[in-house]
Amino acid sequence: MAGYFTTDRWAIRRTTLTFHDVLRDDRNVTVEVAVRRDRQMQAMAEMIELPVAILSHGNTVRNTEYSFLTNVFASRGYLVISIQHDLDSDAPMVTKVGEEYVGRRMQYNRGVFNIMYAIDELKKLYPNANYRQLTLIGHSNGGDISMYFAKQHPDLVKKVVTLDNLRVPFITDSKIKILSFRSRDPVFKADPGVVPDDETCARLGIKVVRTEFHHNDLSDRGPDSAKSSIQAGVEQFLDEDADETSPTMPLLAASTPASATTAPEKK
Repeated sequence: MAGYFTTDRWAIRRTTLTFHDVLRDDRNVTVEVAVRRDRQMQAMAEMIELPVAILSHGNTVRNTEYSFLTNVFASRGYLVISIQHDLDSDAPMVTKVGEEYVGRRMQYNRGVFNIMYAIDELKKLYPNANYRQLTLIGHSNGGDISMYFAKQHPDLVKKVVTLDNLRVPFITDSKIKILSFRSRDPVFKADPGVVPDDETCARLGIKVVRTEFHHNDLSDRGPDSAKSSIQAGVEQFLDEDADETSPTMPLLAASTPASATTAPEKK
């Protein structure tokens, strides 16, 4: 029976924070932060700098429903930030055939604002993290937000991992490393031009993994076989990056770690 990775091996701390963006009528931006306790303490003692991963959820899926992925990144020493992009008060997302991104540019821009705002707030709580080389992760609409952000701010993005994004074409004019898992679903199909052809992917080093799973299986709601398969693919993708052999960057040499307390929580 297939199993997927949980937090048992590591003491991963999860904290939920809600910020209020005064520039957008006090819009609530809620994030779940996942980080290994030992890495967090080392970062607070200024021994290391944490790599940062930002996860964006799919439409109608909550930001907390991707623990199978946040576990992988947190266990490797990442500061993982899962953003709740949609609010109950938001208008339903619509599809307008014939328009660019089927009329969803507003949602993508809102997602970019959410990410930038969350980064600004979290820098105050987790200052010893690398917000200059982000890894973006996203499922469906969240994958489109991630790819759209990478197009708008390529200088801030190092990697993008998408789970079946359907609307925003892959970025092909930068050094950003891309991994994308594609579903085999009779209903959810990528728009033409979103996924580059095999020749382009091979030339640019874009990794496309075609799975047997349905679009809505690519979250915690899916079967263990889907989650374990995606976890294995992500682990391999990260292992191929030389920087991942040491997932945290030393900030200073220290023979004895300094004592530290946990990061303050936002009230």
